[in-house]
Amino acid sequence: MTIRNGGDAVCVALEALGVDVVFGIPSQHNLALYDALARHGGIRMVASRHEGGAVHAADGYARATGRLGVAITSTGPGTANAVNGLYEAGFASSPVLLLTTQVDRVHLGRGRGFIHDADGQLAMLRSVTRRAECVMHPERITDTILSVAADILTGRPQPGAVEIPTDLLSAPAPAAQVPGVLPERLAPDDALLDKAEALIAGARRPLLWLGGGCVTADAVAEVRELAAKLGAPVVSSLNGRGVVATDDPLFVGSQTHYPAFRELIGQSDLVLAIGTRFQAVATWFWSIPMPPRLIHIDADVTMLGRNYPAEIGITGDAKLAAAGLARRIGDGTVDSQYLALAARVREELAEDTLRRIGADHQQICDAIDRLAPADRNVVCDATMAGTTWGNLRLPVRQPRQFTYATSLAIGPALPLALGAAIGSDRRTIAIHGDGGVMLNLGELATAVENKAPLTLLVFNNQGYGSLKFLQTAYGTPHVGVELHTPDFAALGQAMGLPSRRVATAQAFEEAFAEAMAMAGPNLIEIDISAMAPLAM
Repeated sequence: MTIRNGGDAVCVALEALGVDVVFGIPSQHNLALYDALARHGGIRMVASRHEGGAVHAADGYARATGRLGVAITSTGPGTANAVNGLYEAGFASSPVLLLTTQVDRVHLGRGRGFIHDADGQLAMLRSVTRRAECVMHPERITDTILSVAADILTGRPQPGAVEIPTDLLSAPAPAAQVPGVLPERLAPDDALLDKAEALIAGARRPLLWLGGGCVTADAVAEVRELAAKLGAPVVSSLNGRGVVATDDPLFVGSQTHYPAFRELIGQSDLVLAIGTRFQAVATWFWSIPMPPRLIHIDADVTMLGRNYPAEIGITGDAKLAAAGLARRIGDGTVDSQYLALAARVREELAEDTLRRIGADHQQICDAIDRLAPADRNVVCDATMAGTTWGNLRLPVRQPRQFTYATSLAIGPALPLALGAAIGSDRRTIAIHGDGGVMLNLGELATAVENKAPLTLLVFNNQGYGSLKFLQTAYGTPHVGVELHTPDFAALGQAMGLPSRRVATAQAFEEAFAEAMAMAGPNLIEIDISAMAPLAM
């Protein structure tokens, strides 16, 4: 590759990282970078409509593919717009790299009011990333990007950022030496695995608790072998759905925050947790009593014991740890009464979910599972339809086929789904509410422009349904939650998407079947005002 300037040096780093797609918005500050990307070719440039949408799309790409997601923005307002996407990626342990700009070095730090001047930009980025750096010399561009990328890909993935003064992107840059950049898997301590095996051997009512770290480590085969040998009940965090298929007989559910789950964990004599940090909602704000015997495995040592004390804490890659335990343990001898209890709890959790969603949404959920391709992606926003059945009832049979707004922010599902669709080239279904979808609605144009295999479902109840529910539960009036909403089907048509509006579960089924037969993006607006109400 011929190196002319700093923009070329960025391309060298991206090619070394195996990047094939970037999401971003051109600006007067980053035009030299876009020029370099165009000259070099080989990296697809997706033009987002908002910097936050670009970072969310890079995040969705990373979660659906397992590869580094990359977004490009510009200094000042562009970078400020990107912060929300970085925050979500950090919450979800997703490897997203933001490449942004800074004002020319002659103006940097002088506070003169130069265009998009942002002296505090690096500190802002560091507040939502594991690592953020500013490059001040052209010969350091490539190695700085590679160093930050290696950092955020090591252990529990996190977002990172590199800012480059605009003048560096067009300044002459020397040819760069590109070292190996991908980190090695962190091997667990054999002695600790031996101790874990001894503890497991003495357990008669073990419970396997899986998290998103199993997905990150591509540990599916190893975890499934371990689960089969244990023969123990399995639960997962939402990010861990699909590691063990949700219709596997051993899988109890992800509704660990539901009351019915407490009996199962209350009778457990050991929990083996892999790749989870026991987030707030999953443990109902850490009120679930964990048995004293907890084996906790995570690639990030700071996660061990953070929310529950572990008798054995093992720092290591989930794939290597699961394989190591599977080699050590014999076939499980789980108490038959405990297995019967797990089967009963599974049914109770499923029945509880059905009570919360009602017959209409049950039919919609079942239609999606029946009519969507087996290798689909499903992306749920923090909306009532997502949190009640999209996250919990809709089956997930393979990893990286399900994504949700882990931070419980409203709005990111559309751009997350866009990135997932572009990265995986699989039909991707975004489940949105009418309130949240408005935050990133411009990305529909990006979907049309890129012919993305994306189906947007907008569940419309003319307001923020989750907040309405909470205000009712708290005995307060509905304040600020009743919304004017557009005709989303007409809006989709204006954007160039085949779009329909339906008001019954049967009509949805017909429209969804049509949508699955189409290429490219499409939209279905579902008026749920006459349907059985959802309960959280």
